[in-house]
Amino acid sequence: MLKETLLKAARVGGQVILDYFNGSFEISSKSSANDLVTAADKAAETAIIAVIRDAFPDHYILSEEAGTLDTASNTRWIIDPIDGTVNFANGIPICAVSIGVEVNGVMQLGVVYNPVMNEFFFAEKGKGATLNDKPIQVSAKDDLERSFLVTGFPYHWEDMPNDPMVVFGRFIKKGIPVRRLGSAAIDLCWVAAGRFDGFYEHSLNAWDSAAGYLIVEEAGGTVTDFNGQPYSPYQPRILATNGKIHQALLDVVNGK
Repeated sequence: MLKETLLKAARVGGQVILDYFNGSFEISSKSSANDLVTAADKAAETAIIAVIRDAFPDHYILSEEAGTLDTASNTRWIIDPIDGTVNFANGIPICAVSIGVEVNGVMQLGVVYNPVMNEFFFAEKGKGATLNDKPIQVSAKDDLERSFLVTGFPYHWEDMPNDPMVVFGRFIKKGIPVRRLGSAAIDLCWVAAGRFDGFYEHSLNAWDSAAGYLIVEEAGGTVTDFNGQPYSPYQPRILATNGKIHQALLDVVNGK
């Protein structure tokens, strides 16, 4: 029932994205001028939560726009109705519904659905990861300097040692190609599918990564924080790779 509800919720949210995509809708800012929320984000979130509440009225929900809908349940739904809102608002088709389901503190299910590109990524703990129902796996590349990476940048940060631009510069100076797509959920899924060999980001929220990190792990990849410790979506830093370049990528990120 959990899986069926998750798949239905993701599909419903994805249909809202399609209904609004390239249309006219209200856009407003949150923490900064380019930290956007649209009417579509709110409509997709409402539709997703309605599906979950219909099946599981007592489950805990953590969602980007609605915040925490706290209950005593040991099952937590972690929702980003549109990851990649700035892309979406500008008609760029790199955006997705992202939903992770955590039970007793362990991520059990994850979906990242980009309806514009018709890509439905899904993982269930211990059962592998799929793209449109076909198994996926991470790349086999083992040389960081020949790798293809992806990253993201926060909308604001204080100057600090090892900040995002400092780390980015290290890779660029090594001639390693690094992309920025604007959706952490899709970044993670594209690592899982072997399109990218690694992904790192300094500042994410739980709803950005909850589904995607499980999808990477179930595709055979490795996901940690910047200290190489097991990843938790409730802390901001993430490094996800095919496993073969993980330590080398950690070393560059940490300036070693």
